[in-house]
Amino acid sequence: MKQINLLVAAFVLFGIVACKKQITGQVEVEGGIIQGIVTEDLTIFKGVPFAAPPVGDLRWKAPQPVVKWEGVKQTTEFAPAPMQGGNPVSGKSEDCLYLNIWTPAKSVDEKLPVLVWIYGGGFSFGSTSDPVHNGEHLARKGVVVVSIAYRVGQLGFLAHPELSAENPEKVSGNYGLLDQIAGLQWIQRNIAAFGGDPEKVTIFGESAGAISVSMLCASPLAKGLFRGAISQSGGSFGPTRPTTYPGENMKTLKQAEKEAESYLQMAGVKTIAELRKIEADKLPAGWGMPGAWPIVDGYVIPDDQYKLYESGKYNDVAVLIGYNSDEGLSFPTGRTPEEFVSNVKMRFGPFADSLLQAYPLEKNAIARSARNLMRDAAFGWHTWSWARLQSQTGKSKVFYYYFDQHPVRPEGSPQADHGTPHGVDVPYVFMNLDTANQGVTKSDIEISQIMGTYWTNFAKYGDPNGDGVAQWPAFSANNPQVMYLGPNTFIGKVPDEKALQVLDGYFAWRRSPEGVAWAK
Repeated sequence: MKQINLLVAAFVLFGIVACKKQITGQVEVEGGIIQGIVTEDLTIFKGVPFAAPPVGDLRWKAPQPVVKWEGVKQTTEFAPAPMQGGNPVSGKSEDCLYLNIWTPAKSVDEKLPVLVWIYGGGFSFGSTSDPVHNGEHLARKGVVVVSIAYRVGQLGFLAHPELSAENPEKVSGNYGLLDQIAGLQWIQRNIAAFGGDPEKVTIFGESAGAISVSMLCASPLAKGLFRGAISQSGGSFGPTRPTTYPGENMKTLKQAEKEAESYLQMAGVKTIAELRKIEADKLPAGWGMPGAWPIVDGYVIPDDQYKLYESGKYNDVAVLIGYNSDEGLSFPTGRTPEEFVSNVKMRFGPFADSLLQAYPLEKNAIARSARNLMRDAAFGWHTWSWARLQSQTGKSKVFYYYFDQHPVRPEGSPQADHGTPHGVDVPYVFMNLDTANQGVTKSDIEISQIMGTYWTNFAKYGDPNGDGVAQWPAFSANNPQVMYLGPNTFIGKVPDEKALQVLDGYFAWRRSPEGVAWAK
């Protein structure tokens, strides 16, 4: 009897060990077996295909299932960046739909939270291989980190009547967003093999990546693919407009289809069939060309996002959202005060004078107070609107931040009023300050560790709070508190709220029949 009991115990123990399947350098995923890099505390997989190469007849089509391979696929090097123009990114290819995984899990049963990075780049460039986006440090805080590639520029967002006609949904464009959704669907089906929990996925991104996060929060196609979202300098709450500006970037499908004709003319062809025959690196590409931004297509993006949030038609998940103190530094608004005023009048029309009062110039300089108009038109107002609307129409928590970490500059110098420009927050969040082109101070290291902790706490709990960091209250209409992240982290009011209210009046007017007619 004693021998039988010992035998049963042995089988039970064997069963427990067998259930706790260890994560080695080889993992089976959709498509086949992949081989990654095994380190002392992480297992890393680079260049994992999550969709078929979008080449040939699949150019300008929704991503298709992974093509299966035989044997063991080596996933130890980053895949090429998406094809793009007008920037120094190397290793570009139309075959670009790959993701990367950093996992600290030793067993598939650990069910760790998952942070999914979506890179920025104005929807015209970007890559997952940028050293700033290395997920090692975040993964060591107890989360699985994934970065997803997606098509950019005209290969990612070109709309055209012929493309709409061949699409089952009768729409075109937004292929880059569909790539992101396909990547998230792959994560749902496969991340458990890496010790990740598909029910604890949080998406995060900066700039165009943050705008993507915002759009995914509003897209019915992304419902159920994530439980939390982090937007760093993003949001897409502006109305559509034929002539776009930062913060009013969106066009309708009809507008985008009409503009696509000029793109075909640039390429020297008349049909999409002819355009598909042109090698990807020979296609016209770069800033200012048609077909390089997401659109309101009625399918991926059903409507004006502001209206969707007003009516509660969005994916109600916890969000952590914010922007940098001096985003306007990165977006030229004129070389002189006179040129700045002229540009403001061109864009804002009858609201120009009131906005110039709310965001005043200095006598002979485009001071930070004026630059903040560009900061808020592109980022601040969208974040503020997102926080207000979700706190009014949703149930999930909203956490709002303002990042103001920068070198101290001498009084009287041309840079004396400079705050934190666009994109500077990324190495802080990833805790990769060694990639930043500036001297790293003790204060930089401290705030980077704090942000890494807040971001990973949010992935773990749907709330940034936890041991070792200051309490961060949720934002609400009755308690509009903002976390100021910098040398002296503190809770404060919404930055420049009175000026934002004037800008809010402009955006409300732009949605009126008069404002719509004016913008045409």
